[in-house]
Amino acid sequence: MGVARGSEVTLGEQGMRSLRWARRLGIACAALSALALSATCAGATSRIKDLANIEGVRQNQLIGYGLVVGLNGTGDTLNNIPFTKQSLQAMLERMGVNIRGQTIRTGNVAAVMVTGNLPAFATQGTRMDVTVSALGDAKNLQGGTLLVTPLLGADGNVYAVAQGSLAISGFQAEGDAAKIVRGVPTVGRIANGAIIEREIDFALNRLPNVRLALRNSDFTTAKRIAAAINDYLGVKTAEPIDPSTVQLTIPGEFKGNVVAFLTEIEQLQVDPDLAAKIVIDERSGIIVMGRDVRVATVAVAQGNLTVSIAETPQVSQPNPLSRGRTVVTPRTSVGVTEEGKKFALVKDGVSLQQLVDGLNGLGIGPRDLISILQAIKAAGAIEADIEVM
Repeated sequence: MGVARGSEVTLGEQGMRSLRWARRLGIACAALSALALSATCAGATSRIKDLANIEGVRQNQLIGYGLVVGLNGTGDTLNNIPFTKQSLQAMLERMGVNIRGQTIRTGNVAAVMVTGNLPAFATQGTRMDVTVSALGDAKNLQGGTLLVTPLLGADGNVYAVAQGSLAISGFQAEGDAAKIVRGVPTVGRIANGAIIEREIDFALNRLPNVRLALRNSDFTTAKRIAAAINDYLGVKTAEPIDPSTVQLTIPGEFKGNVVAFLTEIEQLQVDPDLAAKIVIDERSGIIVMGRDVRVATVAVAQGNLTVSIAETPQVSQPNPLSRGRTVVTPRTSVGVTEEGKKFALVKDGVSLQQLVDGLNGLGIGPRDLISILQAIKAAGAIEADIEVM
C-alpha cells in the first residue's frame, strides 16, 4: 500500500507539472494570437500624413531655358537649329565677344530646357535638383555643363538659378553601319544643381484653420480621419467638408504653433476605405482590381474565330505542237476554325482572389480579359467602377 501511495503522489506531481505547462502554453498561444491580430489590424491602417496633404504645403514648378556646353561633337547643328545659334551669339556678346555675321561651325553646344520643383518652405540659399532636356537635335548630353540658367515660376519671377555638370543615365555609340542607344542620352540631371534665390512666404503658424486634402477622395475615409482627430484631442476640432477635405480648427493651446498641432495628429492611424474600382489600360493590357470588387452569379465563355485562306495556283500548259497557250489556274482553300472554352461559372459575392482564379481558369490573356470584364459590367453583374485609361 505504501508503494501504491508513493506512486499516486508521483503521478500527482507530474500532473501538476503538465497542468502548469499547459497553462503557460495557453498563455503563449493567446499572446501570439493577440500579436497576430494586432499585426493584421495595424497592416490595414495608415497614418494621416500618408492619406492627406496639408493645404498650402506644396511644391512649385520652375522652368528655364539655357545652354549646355562641352559636348564632344554631339550638340545641336547650328545651321538647322536657329535658336541655339542666336542664344550662343547673345551669350558671347554679353561676354564681350562680337561674332555677328560670322560663320559658326561648332557642335559642342546644345539648347536645353531646365525644369525643377521648388520645395515647400525652401529658404534662400538652399539647393534643389533640376532636370535638363535637349531642345534641338543634339544626340547626347554626356559630359556637358549647364551654364547659368534662371528658373522662372508661373508668375514670371526668378526663384532659382541652375548651373553644373550633367549626369546622364543613357549612352549612345555609333559607327558607319551600326548604332546602339541605351536609355535616353538627351536628358540629364544635376543633383543640387540650382540655388534658390527667392522664398515663397507662407505663414503656417498664424493660420486659424487648416484643411487636409485627401489623396483619394472618399466620404468614409474623411469621416474616419475627423473622428480619429477628435477622439485623440477630446474636443471637436475636425470636420469633414466633402469627400476630399477635412477642416481643422486650431485649438487654443496650439494657437501660434500650428506645426506642433500637425505633428500631434499626423501620426494617428486611420483605416482608409476606397470604392471598388477596376482600372484598365488597353494600350498596354494592364488590369488592376481593388480588393472590394465583387460580382454576381454569372457564366462566362470565351472563344476565338480563325479564318485561314490559302492560295495554291497551278499552271496549265497545252500539248506539244498544239495551238493552245499556257494559263494559270487559281485554286483557293478557305478554312474556318473556332476555338473556345466552356462556360465558367463565377458565383455570387466571390472575393477578388476567387474572381481572379475563375477568370484564369478560362486560360485567356489580358486582352481578352479586358473584354470579358467590360461585358460583365455591361450585364450589370459586377459591383465596381471600370476606369479605362
